Amino acid sequence: MPAAPDPDQAPDRASDPMDAADQAARGLQGLSAELTARVPQLLEAMRSVGTGLELHSTLDRICETAAELADARYAAIGVVDEDGKGLADFVYHGIDAETAERIGRLPDGHKGLLGALIHDPGPVRLADLADDPRSCGFPPNHPPMRTFLGVPIRVQGEIFGNLYLTEKHGGAEFNDYDLGMVRVLATEAGIAIGNARLYEAARQRERWIDGSVAVTTALLSGGDADDALQVVAEQARRLSDSAAGIVLLPADEGGLEIVAVSSDHPSSALGVIIPAESEIVGRLLDGDAVFIEDAADDPRVLTDLARDYGPAMLLPLQSDGRVLGSLVTPRARGARPFTEAERTLAAQFAAQAALALMMAEAQRDRERLAVYEDRDRIARDLHDLVIQRLFATGMMLESAQRRSVVPSVQEGVGKAVDELDVTIQEIRTAIFALQQEPAEAPSGLRTRVLREINMAAVPLGFKPAHRFVGPVDTVVGELTGKNLIAALREALSNAFRHAAADSIDVVVDASVILPDGQQGVRLTVADDGVGIPRGGRRSGLKNLRRRAESLGGDSWYGPGIGEGGGGTTVVWQAPY
Repeated sequence: MPAAPDPDQAPDRASDPMDAADQAARGLQGLSAELTARVPQLLEAMRSVGTGLELHSTLDRICETAAELADARYAAIGVVDEDGKGLADFVYHGIDAETAERIGRLPDGHKGLLGALIHDPGPVRLADLADDPRSCGFPPNHPPMRTFLGVPIRVQGEIFGNLYLTEKHGGAEFNDYDLGMVRVLATEAGIAIGNARLYEAARQRERWIDGSVAVTTALLSGGDADDALQVVAEQARRLSDSAAGIVLLPADEGGLEIVAVSSDHPSSALGVIIPAESEIVGRLLDGDAVFIEDAADDPRVLTDLARDYGPAMLLPLQSDGRVLGSLVTPRARGARPFTEAERTLAAQFAAQAALALMMAEAQRDRERLAVYEDRDRIARDLHDLVIQRLFATGMMLESAQRRSVVPSVQEGVGKAVDELDVTIQEIRTAIFALQQEPAEAPSGLRTRVLREINMAAVPLGFKPAHRFVGPVDTVVGELTGKNLIAALREALSNAFRHAAADSIDVVVDASVILPDGQQGVRLTVADDGVGIPRGGRRSGLKNLRRRAESLGGDSWYGPGIGEGGGGTTVVWQAPY
């Protein structure tokens, strides 16, 4: 077997096409007529390799061209990872998809001849792979391979990977001429790969910049905050080529809560809280990024959500020394790890997203302050002007009622005064609502009653009227309030299912004196529906009475607010 050329003579500069041409010319000087006849094929191969800028397609093209040039059945390129300890990628030619699927996992370069070539890159030519002591055999379902030719590929003087060729057609061995031409091709391949990597890096930076712009726009657009966080998750997932994008924010009880998830499959992760005792959570809240090789097997991961994921980036959303949350981008199990460039770009993206979050928060604070000021002004105007005028008008009407001797006039004026009293109560309710936090509903009884009314409006097709009397939020205890809400829900449900009502009035009166002399709260729900039929079920009404009696109160029902007393009025009352 002819000796392989000295690896020290291999060209190691691939940044200048003229250098490659000079090296190729020197390598071809004095060669035989056989090799000279193959020069046009070599030049065509070099031209083909230099076509295009997309990295993976460039690697595919190099494999195919090298196989044609050396008359080999199979070709592959093993891309060395950043640590130089294994393969980050393995591109092959000559094996169909069905065979590749049967073989299973691609080589990782941690053992065997491929691993040896990573640690000692140089030309290797073998008549039989099985005879080399570094060979560790093939996995099941792998096609037989005997002859072997391998050369390193250098990009700007650094080892990028190795080009492998096996099974020369006709059962022949690879000769010196094959090795010489493949080495020249590897030099050209280094140039093409270098250009493709530069192009890919530029495109990658451009995509991350565009993603940052999209996130900033979404966060500052003034839209829903949850939608904006979803945009962060979607962009992070797309840009990092991950299986999911996850945004976590600090939870009230400590730890981090998942608030946005982008994934191909429906996720049950929303609302899950990663506990504060997690080592990873502590590092993230300290502002440190965490990179995991295999999330499913990492003992630091305390949630079952990681069982489907492999490599993962966990990045703090940090700006100006403040950690607002975390961004997680996991890849599927078995996927390639994140490169150093991807980690850097993702960290920059997370920092930009955090800055946009802070700006959006400041913008919402300004908007909220403006709303507060406007609501305070409206509340003052309603109290100082509208209510005072209505109250004065009511007093004038009462005076006119007393002076009038016509019964019908007295009755009409009395009704008008009653309507003014109702209107004043409703305006006071509106004033109270204006004085509450606009973005976060208070937890008082008044708000819970309004929430139930608004929820009932959907199936009913109209919103029940409501009125509050007395200091509802300040005097009604938590236990009584919970039971009152349950009673309201039951009464509104009965009205929807059985009453066929067109209107419903809800009154919550916290100024009631109960028959036993205690102060209490009374809920009244009146409708204009069909009423309660004779012999109809009374289970809901019995439940209301049991709730009231358990608190020392009572519940009953009577005629409603329809014409002639049609409909039903349900009353529920209990001490504070």
